[in-house]
Amino acid sequence: MALDPVAAGMALVGAGIAIGAAGIGTGIAQGQIGAAAVGATAEDPKMFGKGLTLMVLPETIVIFGFVVAFLIYGMV
Repeated sequence: MALDPVAAGMALVGAGIAIGAAGIGTGIAQGQIGAAAVGATAEDPKMFGKGLTLMVLPETIVIFGFVVAFLIYGMV
């Protein structure tokens, strides 16, 4: 389905916003989680694995943002 140039441009801007907002939100979350994980690891070194796991979980939000951006890009 071909879109007119204005609609295609707006779709690409939407794809950029989708991945940009997901990246910013994940960055903010990982900053707070990272600070807490470092504090917990300093108190008890056995908490390193749990802290690392909690650091990886927000990355799924960026993957979802990328999938949404890819689906929007596929419409153009």
